[in-house]
Amino acid sequence: MHVDIVPVGEVSSLVKREASEGLRETYDCEVSMHEAQSVPSGAYHSDRDQYRAEEFIDLARRVGSGDKNIAITPKDLFYRRRNYVFGLAYLSGSGSVISTYRLQTSSDGGFSNQSASDIFSARVRKEVVHEIGHTLGLEHCDNKRCVMNFSPTVRQVDVKEPSLCGSCQRSVL
Repeated sequence: MHVDIVPVGEVSSLVKREASEGLRETYDCEVSMHEAQSVPSGAYHSDRDQYRAEEFIDLARRVGSGDKNIAITPKDLFYRRRNYVFGLAYLSGSGSVISTYRLQTSSDGGFSNQSASDIFSARVRKEVVHEIGHTLGLEHCDNKRCVMNFSPTVRQVDVKEPSLCGSCQRSVL
Protein backbone atom coordinates (compact mmCIF):
# COMPACT_ATOMS: atom_id res chain seq x y z
CA MET A 1 0.00 0.00 0.00
CA HIS A 2 1.10 3.54 -0.76
CA VAL A 3 -0.23 6.51 1.25
CA ASP A 4 0.21 10.03 -0.10
CA ILE A 5 0.08 12.79 2.52
CA VAL A 6 -1.40 16.01 1.11
CA PRO A 7 -0.59 19.06 3.27
CA VAL A 8 -3.32 21.72 2.95
CA GLY A 9 -2.37 25.18 4.18
CA GLU A 10 0.61 25.73 6.49
CA VAL A 11 1.55 22.28 7.83
CA SER A 12 4.70 22.09 9.97
CA SER A 13 7.57 19.72 9.26
CA LEU A 14 6.95 18.12 12.68
CA VAL A 15 3.38 17.21 11.69
CA LYS A 16 4.51 15.83 8.33
CA ARG A 17 7.25 13.74 9.97
CA GLU A 18 4.98 12.35 12.72
CA ALA A 19 2.25 11.47 10.20
CA SER A 20 4.73 9.68 7.92
CA GLU A 21 6.35 7.74 10.75
CA GLY A 22 3.03 6.78 12.32
CA LEU A 23 1.74 5.36 9.03
CA ARG A 24 4.96 3.48 8.25
CA GLU A 25 5.14 1.95 11.74
CA THR A 26 1.51 0.86 11.89
CA TYR A 27 0.78 -0.21 8.33
CA ASP A 28 4.32 -0.96 7.03
CA CYS A 29 3.44 1.04 3.93
CA GLU A 30 5.13 3.36 1.50
CA VAL A 31 4.46 7.03 2.36
CA SER A 32 5.00 10.02 0.09
CA MET A 33 4.61 13.73 0.77
CA HIS A 34 2.60 15.66 -1.81
CA GLU A 35 3.34 19.29 -2.54
CA ALA A 36 1.35 21.66 -0.33
CA GLN A 37 -2.13 22.59 -1.55
CA SER A 38 -4.31 25.63 -0.96
CA VAL A 39 -7.45 25.33 1.15
CA PRO A 40 -10.33 24.29 -1.16
CA SER A 41 -12.28 27.37 -2.21
CA GLY A 42 -15.72 26.08 -1.18
CA ALA A 43 -14.63 24.65 2.17
CA TYR A 44 -15.10 27.68 4.44
CA HIS A 45 -18.44 28.04 6.24
CA SER A 46 -18.63 31.65 7.44
CA ASP A 47 -21.52 31.16 9.92
CA ARG A 48 -19.47 28.53 11.75
CA ASP A 49 -16.02 30.01 11.10
CA GLN A 50 -14.93 26.45 10.27
CA TYR A 51 -14.16 24.33 7.23
CA ARG A 52 -16.11 21.42 5.71
CA ALA A 53 -14.06 18.25 6.20
CA GLU A 54 -15.45 16.53 3.11
CA GLU A 55 -13.95 19.25 0.85
CA PHE A 56 -10.48 18.29 2.09
CA ILE A 57 -11.17 14.60 1.44
CA ASP A 58 -12.23 15.43 -2.11
CA LEU A 59 -9.00 17.43 -2.59
CA ALA A 60 -6.86 14.56 -1.24
CA ARG A 61 -8.58 12.07 -3.56
CA ARG A 62 -8.24 14.41 -6.53
CA VAL A 63 -4.54 15.33 -6.20
CA GLY A 64 -3.10 12.43 -4.18
CA SER A 65 -1.06 9.78 -5.94
CA GLY A 66 -1.40 6.96 -3.41
CA ASP A 67 -3.73 4.00 -3.01
CA LYS A 68 -4.85 5.99 0.04
CA ASN A 69 -4.53 9.77 0.34
CA ILE A 70 -4.79 11.86 3.49
CA ALA A 71 -5.05 15.63 3.68
CA ILE A 72 -3.52 17.24 6.76
CA THR A 73 -4.52 20.79 7.68
CA PRO A 74 -4.27 23.20 10.60
CA LYS A 75 -7.80 24.44 9.82
CA ASP A 76 -10.73 23.75 12.18
CA LEU A 77 -12.97 21.13 10.54
CA PHE A 78 -16.59 20.10 10.97
CA TYR A 79 -18.78 17.45 9.41
CA ARG A 80 -22.56 17.71 9.14
CA ARG A 81 -24.02 18.51 12.58
CA ARG A 82 -20.89 17.78 14.61
CA ASN A 83 -19.32 20.78 16.34
CA TYR A 84 -15.90 19.69 15.11
CA VAL A 85 -13.94 16.65 13.94
CA PHE A 86 -10.27 15.73 14.39
CA GLY A 87 -10.50 13.85 11.12
CA LEU A 88 -12.81 12.18 8.65
CA ALA A 89 -12.62 9.27 6.23
CA TYR A 90 -15.11 7.31 4.21
CA LEU A 91 -15.08 3.59 5.02
CA SER A 92 -12.99 1.76 2.41
CA GLY A 93 -12.54 5.00 0.45
CA SER A 94 -9.31 6.40 -0.94
CA GLY A 95 -9.36 9.83 0.72
CA SER A 96 -9.30 11.11 4.29
CA VAL A 97 -8.36 14.19 6.31
CA ILE A 98 -7.08 15.16 9.74
CA SER A 99 -6.98 18.58 11.34
CA THR A 100 -4.30 19.54 13.84
CA TYR A 101 -6.37 22.53 15.02
CA ARG A 102 -7.86 20.88 18.14
CA LEU A 103 -4.94 18.51 18.74
CA GLN A 104 -2.77 21.35 20.06
CA THR A 105 -1.95 21.23 23.75
CA SER A 106 -2.52 23.85 26.37
CA SER A 107 0.35 24.36 28.78
CA ASP A 108 -1.80 23.23 31.73
CA GLY A 109 -2.62 19.84 30.21
CA GLY A 110 -1.72 17.97 33.37
CA PHE A 111 1.03 15.93 31.72
CA SER A 112 3.95 16.66 34.01
CA ASN A 113 6.33 14.11 32.51
CA GLN A 114 5.59 14.73 28.84
CA SER A 115 6.30 17.83 26.84
CA ALA A 116 3.49 19.55 24.94
CA SER A 117 5.36 18.74 21.72
CA ASP A 118 5.44 14.99 22.54
CA ILE A 119 1.73 14.96 23.36
CA PHE A 120 0.87 16.83 20.16
CA SER A 121 3.07 14.47 18.10
CA ALA A 122 1.35 11.41 19.57
CA ARG A 123 -2.09 12.87 18.80
CA VAL A 124 -1.12 13.53 15.18
CA ARG A 125 0.14 9.96 14.77
CA LYS A 126 -3.00 8.49 16.31
CA GLU A 127 -5.38 10.52 14.16
CA VAL A 128 -3.56 9.78 10.90
CA VAL A 129 -3.45 6.05 11.69
CA HIS A 130 -7.14 6.16 12.74
CA GLU A 131 -8.37 7.81 9.52
CA ILE A 132 -6.28 5.60 7.22
CA GLY A 133 -7.68 2.65 9.21
CA HIS A 134 -11.18 3.69 8.10
CA THR A 135 -10.06 3.81 4.46
CA LEU A 136 -8.83 0.22 4.95
CA GLY A 137 -12.32 -0.80 6.06
CA LEU A 138 -11.90 -0.61 9.84
CA GLU A 139 -14.84 0.71 11.83
CA HIS A 140 -14.67 2.14 15.34
CA CYS A 141 -13.37 -0.35 17.90
CA ASP A 142 -14.80 -0.85 21.41
CA ASN A 143 -11.31 -1.31 22.87
CA LYS A 144 -10.52 2.04 24.55
CA ARG A 145 -6.77 1.49 24.01
CA CYS A 146 -7.08 0.76 20.28
CA VAL A 147 -6.26 3.60 17.90
CA MET A 148 -9.57 2.83 16.12
CA ASN A 149 -11.62 3.69 19.24
CA PHE A 150 -13.97 6.65 18.64
CA SER A 151 -12.47 9.64 20.44
CA PRO A 152 -14.52 12.85 20.39
CA THR A 153 -12.23 14.63 22.91
CA VAL A 154 -8.46 15.05 23.08
CA ARG A 155 -8.49 13.35 26.48
CA GLN A 156 -9.90 10.22 24.82
CA VAL A 157 -7.28 10.51 22.05
CA ASP A 158 -4.58 10.66 24.73
CA VAL A 159 -5.83 7.41 26.35
CA LYS A 160 -5.46 5.43 23.12
CA GLU A 161 -2.35 3.59 22.04
CA PRO A 162 -0.87 4.71 18.70
CA SER A 163 -1.47 1.23 17.30
CA LEU A 164 -4.22 -1.19 16.33
CA CYS A 165 -5.46 -3.79 18.81
CA GLY A 166 -4.99 -7.44 17.81
CA SER A 167 -8.52 -7.74 16.47
CA CYS A 168 -8.23 -4.66 14.22
CA GLN A 169 -4.76 -5.67 13.11
CA ARG A 170 -6.04 -9.08 11.95
CA SER A 171 -8.82 -7.32 10.01
CA VAL A 172 -6.41 -5.31 7.85
CA LEU A 173 -3.82 -8.02 7.17
